[in-house]
Amino acid sequence: MPDTVLLCYCTCPDAASAQALAGALVGEGLAACVNRIPAVQSTYRWKGEVTTDSEELLLIKTTASRFAALKERVLALHPYELPELIAVSVVDGHAPYLDWVRDPG
Repeated sequence: MPDTVLLCYCTCPDAASAQALAGALVGEGLAACVNRIPAVQSTYRWKGEVTTDSEELLLIKTTASRFAALKERVLALHPYELPELIAVSVVDGHAPYLDWVRDPG
């Protein structure tokens, strides 16, 4: 059975930290691709206060077998005290693309 492809969501406070994280994950072979979406507005409750910040959203394409190492790296490199990292299983898609995510070469 092929390795499950995951789409992971992670927000970063700015372009520099997003680029550093994306570069590390792809460069170290933990992700096949990371898309950066700038100027996402996030509203959330943190330490009793409702806050709105501009962030950069990362869409990280990886596999279930690489997720534990990817998570460890995100937690080591991320500037937030409590970084967002959510992984969603991909249930279907363009098979050649999903195969590439599994083995980007």
